[in-house]
This record gives sequence, structure tokens and C-alpha cells, in this order.
Amino acid sequence: MLGEYRITGRGAAEIAADIEEAVGAGELEPGQSLPPMRELATRLGVNPNTVAAAYRTLRERGVIETAGRRGSRIRPKPATTGRAQLRVEVPPGGRDLSTGNPDPALLPRLAPALAAAAEQSDRRPALYGDDPVDAGLVRIARAELDADGVPAGPLTVTSGALDTIERVLIAHLRAGDTVAVEDPGWGSVLDLVPALGLHTAPVRVDDDGPRADDLRRALEAGARALIVTGRAQNPTGASVSATRARALRAVLRDHPGTLLIEDDHGHGIVDLPLHPLAGVTRHWAFVRSAAKTYGPDLRLAVLAGDPVTVDRVRGRQRLGPGWVSLLLQRTVTHLWTAGAVDRAAVARSYGARRDALVEALAERGVTAHGRSGMNVWVPVPDETGAVARLVQRGWAVAPGAHFRIASPQGIRVTVSTLTAADITPLADAVAAAVRPSPARVYG
Repeated sequence: MLGEYRITGRGAAEIAADIEEAVGAGELEPGQSLPPMRELATRLGVNPNTVAAAYRTLRERGVIETAGRRGSRIRPKPATTGRAQLRVEVPPGGRDLSTGNPDPALLPRLAPALAAAAEQSDRRPALYGDDPVDAGLVRIARAELDADGVPAGPLTVTSGALDTIERVLIAHLRAGDTVAVEDPGWGSVLDLVPALGLHTAPVRVDDDGPRADDLRRALEAGARALIVTGRAQNPTGASVSATRARALRAVLRDHPGTLLIEDDHGHGIVDLPLHPLAGVTRHWAFVRSAAKTYGPDLRLAVLAGDPVTVDRVRGRQRLGPGWVSLLLQRTVTHLWTAGAVDRAAVARSYGARRDALVEALAERGVTAHGRSGMNVWVPVPDETGAVARLVQRGWAVAPGAHFRIASPQGIRVTVSTLTAADITPLADAVAAAVRPSPARVYG
């Protein structure tokens, strides 16, 4: 079962730590089964409840999973091996198209907004007990959410989209629950879910968003939550169409107990309309972050949701960081109200680069996807080989393994810094890289 490795420890914390350290050191490998609780308790001379507590801790940390009567085993992809480790080295003089970063030239100047926020804070410093959410930010965010058809509900502020998703999942789910996720999808979410001791149920994505038939199967199989990206889906650029939104709402309407989390990180950089799904389930969260529009260092997102969800998130926030800096909130409020970013121009800029690359690849017989946002997804037969061949030609792109669970292989190209002069050489390089290497004949 465990080969030569012998678990040690007397208390639950010691047993859990021993197993987790063995996993991190490679002495226990993904897929290996753990001894039944009573058997291990007898071997260690402890109460079975002690082993049960240790296993529960490991499940909550995402180290092991329990499969009913088949017992517990090391997770196939333990939380200690994140997708962020799948990095591509940029060759000297090469171009890095792997990061997913916005174009720095399209980000606003922060100094005026920071100065205005600091002056406001000097007049009335934020103190303990103050409202943790800036009133001006609430007003402008609520007005735009109303215009986009997001249901009425309380708002709060978190430290970015991923922080919001984690807090909402923790507020409603428990270790062992299953979350339906986009596949391919945001690598950070695909790492976060198992790190919380939750299971992932992959839902295939096409240009119009998550497929309704896959979502129905996942929910009928017991998934308790869905995380979906409305626009600028990472990595495929998918955007939920009106027709797809109706189909997804119909599925969710049949499963009203589903926790729905919608990520609209594309707000401010996308000119396609939003088709929100919120309102058909009892518990929902809609998150709109500032990172892509105003810069990744502005760690701030606005969360709208049903009263229970928002209240639970606020409650846990109070027990941790307390609130997101009001100085930061006021900075974003100034940027937003002053129109520091010409959203239509930004959307056109990203759209022109994205469309030019997709069209150039099509001319070379290569299929690519990218309806919105700053990324293009290219299906490939061998992503490792494609990435390596592109690096040799001076282009670093992201391997699809960072974004996939069960979906076919691909590579992600971030177009945000491309110029018109880049399109032809990049398309030539991608077309050459994605084709299988010719078979060699040896005499």
C-alpha cells in the first residue's frame, strides 16, 4: 500500500504532518492508498479518532482525498505542486508572451489618483470601526452592475478576484465537495480548488463559454458550485453569449442550490456585452476586479452577491485582514470616476492584436480561439514540443498544462504587447511549431 514508508506520530497533528512531509519529499506519491483508519490506529497504538482527525486535516489541506469504501489516498495533484511551477524560460533577446499581463502602455498613471486619495485620507483618516467600503466606490460599481443586469444585492470589497473566489468557496463548501470549473480554465482556480480540499469537475469551454450539457452532467453528479468567466476567459478568450447564457441559466434553474461564482475580470478591457447568470440560484457571487484595467498591483475587486454570501465573506474578512485599504479603494474610485482609462480604446487595441493573430494563423491553416480579452488559445497535438520549438525561435508562450484538466492540449499566447510588425513572424513561428515533426527514417 505504502511501500517501504512507515507513518509515524502519536497525535493527530503529528500524524498529519508526517504524511504531508512525506508527500512533499516524494516518499509518498500521488495515487497511493493510505491504511484504513483502524489499521493505522492499531499500528501506531492510538485511538482511531486520532487517525480520523489527522485524515480530516489532510483532506482540508488538499493532500489526500477519500473515495468512500475505497478509503483515502494521496491526491493525484497535491496542493503542494502548483501549476505556477510550469514556467517557460524566456531566451535572451526573446519575447515573453506567456504571462497574461496587460499592456503597460494602456494602464493609467497612478500618481494623480494616489495623490487625490491620500489628500482625502488626510482630511478624514480611516479608523477602526469605520465603514470598510468606500461609499463612492459602491455608488459607481452598483450603477455599472445595474446597467449590466447583475441582480441587486449588497456589495463589499476584497483583495482581487482570486481572494474573492477563495472566500466565497470557504463560506459555503466543505472539504470533499465538488466544484464545476471551466476546462481549460484559469490555472490559479484549478490549483485553488484542490488546495481547499475540494474536488474539480471539468466543464468543457468553447467560444461561447462553458457547455451547458457538461454543466448539467457535473451538477447531476453532485457538484455543489460553479465558477464561470463571463468575458475574456483565461486562457481561451471565450465570452458567454446570450444564447449560451440562457442555456446555462436553464441548467442552474434545475439546481437552485448551486453556489454560482462569476468572474468578470474583463470589465474595462472588453467591448462584448455581459450576460450574467446570477439570480437563478439561492447563493451567488459576482466579482469584478481592477487588475486588468488599472494594473495587477491594485489588488482590489468588488463583490456583489446574495445577502448571506456577502455577509459571510465580510464576517471572515473581519477576523483576518479586517478590510481592504480605504486608501486603495479611494484610488480606484478616482481612476474609475475620472475615466482614467478609455475602455473602448483599450478593448479595440487588444481586439485588433488578437484578431490579427487569429486571422494570420488561419491563413496558415492553424485554428486559434480568442473572442475577447488579451489571450489567444491554439490547440496543438504536442504542447511540450510546440512550446520548446517556439522558445528556440525566440517566443515564450504558456503551456496548456497550466490551464487544463481533461481538455485537449494547447498553448496560450498573450497578445497584449504585440505590434503589427510582430504578427507575421509570430504566426509563422506558431504554424511551424504546432505541426508534428516529420518522421525520421533510419537506414
